[in-house]
Amino acid sequence: MQFFIRFKPGLCRWLFFAAMAFGHPALAVHGGSFAPETSIADKRPRLDAAELEWIREHPQVIVASLQYPLYLFKDKRGQWAGWNSDILKRISSLTGLQFIHEETFSNAQMLELLESGKADMSTTLAVNDERKAFLSFSHAFGGSGWVFVIRADDSPWISLEQLAGRVLALPERHALEAGIKADYPDIRLRLVKTYAEARALVESGEADVTIENETGAQLYPRGQLKVGSRVEGKWASDHLAIRKSQPQLLSILNKALDAFTAAELQAIRQKWVGSITPAAPASLWQRVSRWVCWGAVIAMVSGLISLVWNRRLKLQVQQRLKVERQLKDQLAFEQVLLNAFPDPVFVRDLQARLVMCNKSYEERLSVRQDQIQGRRLTEVDVFPRETAEQLHGELMEQLKTQKTRFVNRQLRLKTGVMNVYQWTVPFYSAEGQLRGLLGGWIDFNERKESDAD
Repeated sequence: MQFFIRFKPGLCRWLFFAAMAFGHPALAVHGGSFAPETSIADKRPRLDAAELEWIREHPQVIVASLQYPLYLFKDKRGQWAGWNSDILKRISSLTGLQFIHEETFSNAQMLELLESGKADMSTTLAVNDERKAFLSFSHAFGGSGWVFVIRADDSPWISLEQLAGRVLALPERHALEAGIKADYPDIRLRLVKTYAEARALVESGEADVTIENETGAQLYPRGQLKVGSRVEGKWASDHLAIRKSQPQLLSILNKALDAFTAAELQAIRQKWVGSITPAAPASLWQRVSRWVCWGAVIAMVSGLISLVWNRRLKLQVQQRLKVERQLKDQLAFEQVLLNAFPDPVFVRDLQARLVMCNKSYEERLSVRQDQIQGRRLTEVDVFPRETAEQLHGELMEQLKTQKTRFVNRQLRLKTGVMNVYQWTVPFYSAEGQLRGLLGGWIDFNERKESDAD
């Protein structure tokens, strides 16, 4: 049960905003300075001869830059600022590289500059399969989720499944565009050039919803729009995107990012995140009134606490029992849903141990789930030893590479041979962490017998 419960993403959002709300005021000042704890000489990355030669030959790096407040934007003086700008400035001090910003005005234009070789890198592109074809991505140095932006009078609870037949406005070549087209073909996509145009369509009613980065979406005044729920299972890590023809630059940037301490990254990010919801300083009268109100509330609570304590405990116990019943019902439903699949389906963890399977899996292997749960293929007496070791090795390799696998093969069991179409795919938590493999197979022999009947 706890395998599924602990990966629920809802708490992550509240923790994120709690961190923003209670950030240190010295770091929350917009545009404030940042001083690393150690000297640059102490933290300078160790570059090899080829990398140093590359810097001498290419001292300037062209950065395709799209303004996206807090991450990257121009201040009142026309200078580039933001979280990503500070990261580049720190890398520049560590390596000697000079980053020259080439301003763009849409995702599509930024990607065109990178594809044509007119720019070397970008700082605000999320990873997707289209971009990985011509871009390499550095080590991650942060991240946030995607959220729905909807009209103020709409329900905040929404999902991609609920958007079937409705209009979703997105900037062209958005990081989620290809995945949404493939996985949710019934969603009516309305492609525009910028996030501002997408928000305007939602506000006017020409689109039902748009999707933005969670941090950026919180910047805009509520007005006629508001931030809804998170896009389930989607996470945008912060990377530097570099053209594949620049492997030396990628290596230099990765070494520079590795030289950052966790405290440095946290301080730089908090400096900008803390400015999302700036609070006006309270007047003396407001502070006194607040303390008087709190004093009265505390006095009342102290007087009543002895009377309500037992009742409160009873309600907590009842609520906990109710939640446990709901969780059990949910897990029972998930098991019924899994058993409804006619073909074998299984879930394995990061050590390739079985987490759960459906009835068809049990029937094909002539075992019960409780006999093999928590065990590897090499630890159960189902396949011949060589077959079990081969299949286990493939699962561990797939967990290492995190690639999907679809293959026609023969599965040799102790009871005979099956000709199957086998599939296994990795699955992730809402934070983008690998959690295991989901897989199964289709038995061609059984399908042929069924067709013959």
